[in-house]
Amino acid sequence: MTAANAGYPQGAGRAQASAGTEPPATTGGPRVSEEAPRIRTALPPNRAAGAEAAARPGGEAADGDQGEPAPAPHLVARGFDLHYGTHQALHGISLDIPEHRVTAIIGPSGCGKSTLLRAFNRMNDLIPGVRTGGTLRVGAVDVNAPGLDVVALRRRVGMVFQRPNPFPQSVYDNVAFGLRLLGIRKRTELDGRVETSLRRAALWDEVKDRLEGSALQLSGGQQQRLCIARCLAVEPEVLLMDEPASALDPTSTARVEELVLELKGRYTIVVVTHNMQQAARISDRTAFLMQGRLVEDDDTRRMFTSPREKLTEDYITGRFG
Repeated sequence: MTAANAGYPQGAGRAQASAGTEPPATTGGPRVSEEAPRIRTALPPNRAAGAEAAARPGGEAADGDQGEPAPAPHLVARGFDLHYGTHQALHGISLDIPEHRVTAIIGPSGCGKSTLLRAFNRMNDLIPGVRTGGTLRVGAVDVNAPGLDVVALRRRVGMVFQRPNPFPQSVYDNVAFGLRLLGIRKRTELDGRVETSLRRAALWDEVKDRLEGSALQLSGGQQQRLCIARCLAVEPEVLLMDEPASALDPTSTARVEELVLELKGRYTIVVVTHNMQQAARISDRTAFLMQGRLVEDDDTRRMFTSPREKLTEDYITGRFG
């Protein structure tokens, strides 16, 4: 996809399951060595310095608007490494993800996007041979602290997977599933929480007359919103979304994107996507990963029009990836 097709003026740098591992990238684009890539700045030094200062937490335009202070970071990575056995998938990731914003993580296949996403609620623990280094925090909680209650962490940090995965139960029971695990049995409370969650997922009006029907009879887009409602029912702080619309048709994708924008006022949302246009439409900030390394993170509008790094510009304008 060319830069012009992404809807930005000609001449500027701009855009375009479960806990399984991402395969290492083997095709497409320039090879990057195992050493940290040498990345040249895409802007003149004075503009690059200005963009960097603006993006710095606490800077004048840290959230994309002059004078608006940066929101507090909700998720924090500092020097975070992750290995699958002998293969190092993430190299020294340091990243702040702001509260009540949508952050997109982009990059070619196998760059570590989903691995980083899953690290924030310890889903990678389900893969044999995983080991980590550095620090990950959700608020004040050290995600990898010994003795951490992982179930409590996953209640705070919910996850929506690439393909809808409703349980073979009724619509009602899908949403109530997590609530019952938490010990909620009173029918009136369950009814209220189920309805609230379905409304927040923009699904209530479509299913209110068939709550006892099978969730597997819903369309793909409805199933994905049902999975979002199931996640919202246990009242998380953070929503991790691993390519939530990649398996959906354009109409269903638009509904999910609208829902993400509605939810960000209540939740911190992190979305992994291969779709540059989607990242530009829904995210406030974007982080670009390449072969397990963070190349750049910035305000989305600024990154897609004036990226600091040449490698970022090459990726978002479709020169590789």
